[in-house]
Amino acid sequence: MMFVMAAVMEGPLADLSSWKPLECSIAKAMDVIGARSAILILREAYYGTRRFDGFAARVGITDAAASAQLRKLTDAGLLAKQPYQENGQRTRHEYVLTDMGRDLLPVVLALMQWGDAYLQPGPAPLLLVEEATGAPVRVEVRSATGKEIALDELGVRLNEDYRRSRRAAR
Repeated sequence: MMFVMAAVMEGPLADLSSWKPLECSIAKAMDVIGARSAILILREAYYGTRRFDGFAARVGITDAAASAQLRKLTDAGLLAKQPYQENGQRTRHEYVLTDMGRDLLPVVLALMQWGDAYLQPGPAPLLLVEEATGAPVRVEVRSATGKEIALDELGVRLNEDYRRSRRAAR
């Protein structure tokens, strides 16, 4: 088994005992999508599910759980409700991904990729491919220059814009 070094914590972040991650974006994201059913509802939205009954059935949760998660994801801005009406029926709502919800796609695909690699007993049940060419698709961490970045090549530094905005807010 190979052990990899940690990310490179820069400047005042290098001494982990001197600061706490109070405004952690990961923690904030997990508050919104940390429930299993929330991630699976998003998976279904990416697959094209739009209606309440479809989410509840495909995720395998109760109507009450589906309602609560759909409300939470809608309130958070990941899904939007749109009215639809079938002939002779009352108006209902379907759920569509917002830009915010679509931007979460790499996170969900990374979880799938990790699960395929470490949790599946055999080959992955689904393959991610570029639809037009069939070329495999992977989620990777890359710099703006295109270089793949390993954990021990990842620098973490304090965002000075954040620091200034916090000072201005006081």
